[in-house]
Amino acid sequence: MRYFFSHLVDIQSIHLRLQDLDLNDEEKSHLVNIAHDTLHFEIINAILSELSQEDKKIFLRQMTMNDHASLWRFLNKKVDKVEEKIKQVAQDVIDELHVDIEESKKLA
Repeated sequence: MRYFFSHLVDIQSIHLRLQDLDLNDEEKSHLVNIAHDTLHFEIINAILSELSQEDKKIFLRQMTMNDHASLWRFLNKKVDKVEEKIKQVAQDVIDELHVDIEESKKLA
């Protein structure tokens, strides 16, 4: 699935780290999907925390339309430095996932 923020977020490092684990392809794919879902949730949460109640409704409505250009115009008007904030949230999540992967290696 392509998210409106996909061009800002790269989880290739997660894919690479998962290759080091003793998991089958289905398990790795499942963990990648969880990583995508976690990123999506955290980014949406961060954006919603920046918006007024009315703007939250507009944002969520626009997300369902899957019109990324319109959504970005809205976000750039409503959230100061939105791309930087998204990148920071994404990096925080990716860093946390790296720690989790490293910890799971110790348990194996």
